[in-house]
Formats: sequence, structure tokens, C-alpha cells
Amino acid sequence: MRKRWLAALLGVGCAWLSAGADAVELDRFLREDAFNSIKISPGGEYVAATIPLEDATAVAILRAADMTLIGSFRPPRNNHAGSFDWVSNERLVIGLAQKSGRLDEPQATGELYGINADGKGGELLVGYRVQGYNQGAVAAFLTDELVDDDRNALIAVWPFTENPHTRIERLDVVTGRRIVVARSPVQRADFVTDNAGEVRFALGAGSDNVKKLYYRTRGGTDWEMLNDEAVNQRVEIPLGFSADGSLAYLWIEQPKGPDAIVSWNPQTRERKTLLRDDVVDPARVIYQPGSRVPVGALYLGDAPTTRFFDPASSTARLYRSLQAAFDGPVYVTSSTRDARTVLVETWSGRNPGDFYLYDTVGKVAKHLTSRSQWIDPRQTAEVRPFALTARDGLPLHGFLTIPQGSTDRNLPMVVVPHGGPIGVFDDGSYDRETQLLAAAGYAVLQVNFRGSANYGRAHTQAGRQQWGAAMQDDVTDATRWAIAQGVADKNRICIYGASYGAYAALMGTIREPGLYQCAAGYVGVYDLPMMHARGDIRDARSGRTYLREWLGAPDALAARSPVNLADQVRVPVFLAAGGEDERAPILHTKKMEAALKRAGTPVESLYYPTEGHGFYTQAHQREYYTRLLAFLSRSLGGKTASASTVAGKDNAP
Repeated sequence: MRKRWLAALLGVGCAWLSAGADAVELDRFLREDAFNSIKISPGGEYVAATIPLEDATAVAILRAADMTLIGSFRPPRNNHAGSFDWVSNERLVIGLAQKSGRLDEPQATGELYGINADGKGGELLVGYRVQGYNQGAVAAFLTDELVDDDRNALIAVWPFTENPHTRIERLDVVTGRRIVVARSPVQRADFVTDNAGEVRFALGAGSDNVKKLYYRTRGGTDWEMLNDEAVNQRVEIPLGFSADGSLAYLWIEQPKGPDAIVSWNPQTRERKTLLRDDVVDPARVIYQPGSRVPVGALYLGDAPTTRFFDPASSTARLYRSLQAAFDGPVYVTSSTRDARTVLVETWSGRNPGDFYLYDTVGKVAKHLTSRSQWIDPRQTAEVRPFALTARDGLPLHGFLTIPQGSTDRNLPMVVVPHGGPIGVFDDGSYDRETQLLAAAGYAVLQVNFRGSANYGRAHTQAGRQQWGAAMQDDVTDATRWAIAQGVADKNRICIYGASYGAYAALMGTIREPGLYQCAAGYVGVYDLPMMHARGDIRDARSGRTYLREWLGAPDALAARSPVNLADQVRVPVFLAAGGEDERAPILHTKKMEAALKRAGTPVESLYYPTEGHGFYTQAHQREYYTRLLAFLSRSLGGKTASASTVAGKDNAP
């Protein structure tokens, strides 16, 4: 449902454009979602939701009964509500984040902002911009909202040093006053508490990025190391405790295959595997409604599935009934403290998502809102899972999007390697860019090459220093699989991506001449040694460690940099970048364009001086996708955009 308050908050108008049969109507793909995440208050009177704006993420607080806006918080440009939690029936704590550009990963600033449900009492409680009382410059992150204490919450506090030894503090969520509760035995630590709000686990790492897990007994002060990644070659993540407190639950990487969730008895030290999928890692932990007790997990494999420690538990029965009612995956995002009302999300590859309030006693569901109510799932493209074996025997999984109304034979295809690349994965959920390309008539291939998350530690570790090598071979193998299956027309395939995906797009044309008919790169990295010298990854010592270990030493990277191999690119190229990009500085794209021109390769470019790692401004997005579809159409014959675009800036900022 569309509310007047939403239009007022977002400042978004909807200028729908008439689309012909041979054109793509861009606006329904470029329009911001109405909501990202939604959570119900402990008493059930209110819901809070994150609202994506053009260059920020706001929070709206609404009365659950009629979805009337009663309070809101809007941060400045490039600032985002990265997290939010109800700490009482009337008080919300928001964790702030910053990012430069739509595709940038939000970086938590460590600032916590408190606001009342009615929008009053707004206060920056802790963080580097706090005025007045503080205990030094620090970053803070919510650890436990303390369900029995409406005035206080526990926060992990990181001093502003290169490798801070974290402490846990009790925060007054109204005044911002803080009291130290415990200190961590490890740098850059996160904490996990038991059901009584006592700190029991600390997981952290120094600049070497090696994870260490510590435990302490209830009422104790001494920390005991449970796991050292350097010794055991795995990461162990604490999740919480059983309802009676006798067992702890850990998420544990395995030597081979997907991660497992195990129970651990602190008294006997016995471990027991509770959940482990054959293919994929857990994606989200499922908690018993009204509590912090883990009871299961959501898995994002070929299709989303849920599994539980005890299949006969009340939460397992609740999920089964909801899945049957909605005929698809569900996830309870939050609940009232009495567990009477739960807020349920459901979604699919064709549906961005719907939210419902469900009365667990009356067994009645009420539709609350849709993430993108203007998207009709009946009119979107089908998303299908696929699997293949890479040339070296590594199992690969991905998703193939088929244009609506088409057969799955002999289609023009766009191969889209995801960004990241390490620890990121495509999960088959609704993706507006993929759907846009499908609306233009293209099959879209997304493969979770080695280095991607979701398929176990070994699959991710196999991506170490494999930029332009085995990671690229995985993309090639998936492309050739689609040809062999008869899905893709071998003479009508282009490769396109953003960030790392842009690197893979250019390297695909270099390593596989004749396989792709064109390539497009958006906010890409093309000069690998430059990543050690420019960009925000290298700003921290841990980031420099990451670059050495996962990318490689600078002197070994020139031979795998597209900017140095431009004379091997034999197909048309389209490049786009922003002048404020800190993740992939615009110099990467400028050098790539210049090298292609020197080599005589046809190249088009689009630059916006005020954009970062992905374009925020809708007018800029519209021009970008208009140009991209026109570029792809010239090689593949698909549809172009129906929207008339603003004048572009095809010049250096």
C-alpha cells in the first residue's frame, strides 16, 4: 500500500513513462524500494523500518495498527542507518554507517543514535561526533538490548587506535552515560552474552586478520581461548545459549564443505553437530520469537530453506505453517516480547519481498507492506538455479535468469560476475539490475566462482590470489556450460560487472578471445598494483594485510591487470565511473579507457564527478542504464530504454 507519508519522507515522485514493445521502461527498475528492513517494537505498538533514499538510508517509525508515520530519522548525505534495534517499547537505537556510492559496502562508523518512538528525544549517544560527555574517541556497536532493562543496553566499545582492545560497556540509552562492564582479551572484538545479559564470548582479530575466540564462565572474569584460526584453520562464531543456559551454540567452518552449527557444553566440553547442509552455509540464524535463543537457520541454496535444532519445537512448527500459508520462504525478522505477534518477511527471485504481521494465537496474518509494491511478480523474469563442475573438479553453483515469455533456448546472454569478490555471493533473490537486463531480452548468468561465500571455507579460500586466474576460469566454464546447454547463443554473449565484476568482464575478453562479443565495466578496478597504492582498503593495516594475502604482492599483479593488456581486447567496451569513488578510484577507469584507445579498441565512457562507488542520483542512473542497454543492444540485439535521458558527462571530472 502506498502512503502519503512515504512520499513526503522520500521526496520521490513517480514519472512513469510509456514503454513500447521494443523498449524497457527504466523507472520501475530504478525506483527506490519502499523499505529495506522492518522490525516490530517489543510491545507491538510500533514498527520501525529503514528507508532507502537517493544517497542515504533513513528510519521511519510507524504505528503498527494503521501504518501512520509518528517519528523519523534522516542522516546526512552518504550516511546510513546501517542497523537498528528496539531497546524498549518506546526507544530505538540506530547504528550509523557511511558509504560513498550505491555499490559501496556500508562501513559502520561506530556511532549509536537513540530516538523515541514518537520521533522525540533524538540523541547521538556515542561515537566520534558526540559533543559533551565521552570517554575518549571511540566506536560502539550494540551487543545486547537487555530485555529486562528499558533504560540500558550493552555495547562493544572500540577505542580509535589501529588495533583496539575492545571493552563492553553498559550504555544509558537516554543520556549516553557509559560504565565499563568487561574488557576483551583480543583486539577488534565482538561479544556474545547469555540469556541473563552476562558477557560470555569474545571473538576478534588483530591486524593479521586471524580470528580468535574466547570464553568465560558465568560470574567469572578470566578468559579462556577456545579457538585460534591460525592453529585450527577455521573460524568459530558464537551465536548464543539454549533457553536453560546449559548449552552454547557455535557456527563453525569445516575443512571441507559447508559450515556447521554445533552445540557446545561448557561443563563437559562435548560438541554435537546440529545443522549442516550438503551444499551451502547457514545464511541467517533463526531465533525463538521473543528471545535471543538460537533454534535454527535459514539456508540460501537452490531455494531458501529453514532447518531447526529440534524439528518438533514450537518455532519449527510456526515456520512450517507460515511457509505453507505463503507458499514460499519466510523469515521472522522480529517479534513482540510475549511472542504473540511476529513480523514475517517472504520473498522470491521474482518478488522483492512482502511483510506481514502474524498473530501466533489467533493464527491470523495481516499484510503490512511490500518492499516494492509497484513490482508485479507475475510480470518478472524467472530465476533458476544451476550447477556445474569447473575444469579442476570444483563444484560451482549459480543462477540463470530467463526473460519472461521466452523459451530457454538460444538466447542472447549477459554474464554478470558479482563484485566483492571475496565473501560475497549471488543468492537468487530478486535483483533489479538482473531483472532489468532480462526485461531487455537477455538471459543473465550469475555464477558463484571460487572466493565467493556460502559454500564453505575451502570454496572461499580457493580464491586466494586467483584474480584473473582460476576465478576467471570459473566464469568462463559457466559461460561455456550455458552454451552447451543450448541456453545461450554462442554468437550473442557479453560480459558485464561492477567493481571486481568489471575487472572480470575485461579479463574475460582478454583470456577468452571470441567467447564474448562485448564487455562493460562499472566502477571497476583494472590496475591491480594500484590497489596497494590508492583506495580505502589500504587505509588500515588489516586492509593492507587483506590485499597482500588475497590479491597478491604488487610486483606480481601487473601481468594480471587489464590496463596492461588492452591490446588483447578485441571487442567493444563500455566503461563508467564516479569521481568520488574511494573503493575503486576513477583513475582505474581513466587509465583503462586511455589504454583501449591507444590499442584502437572501440570504447565508450561515462563519468560523473560527484558520484562514488555506484551512482546515487536517479538521473545519473537513468543515463547510465540507457547507455548500457544501447551498448548491449548493438552487439546482442536486445531492447533499449524507453526513457529520454538527461545530458551525460562523457568527460573527465
